[in-house]
Parts: sequence; structure tokens; C-alpha cells
Amino acid sequence: MHKGNKSYLPEKPCVFCGKPMTWRKKWEKNWDEVKYCSDRCRKNKSK
Repeated sequence: MHKGNKSYLPEKPCVFCGKPMTWRKKWEKNWDEVKYCSDRCRKNKSK
């Protein structure tokens, strides 16, 4: 594995804005539950 090459990481679209978000280490345990790419999208989910 080449450090810095993140093309192999899984992606999925944000539920609110639709932008693709890439897997992050802090989402390791709950990747299936992650729906929003940012706090801004999470706060605006009801709009």
C-alpha cells in the first residue's frame, strides 16, 4: 500500500447534498451509519 494513495478507499454520496464522501479513519466503526458529509448538511437535513 502506498501511503497517500486514497483511491482504494470506499465512497458513498451524502444524503443531503449528493457529494461523494470518502471513508475516513474516524468513521471506521460506523461507516454504514454515516449519512452526511459535514455538520452543515446534518443541520440542514430538515430543510
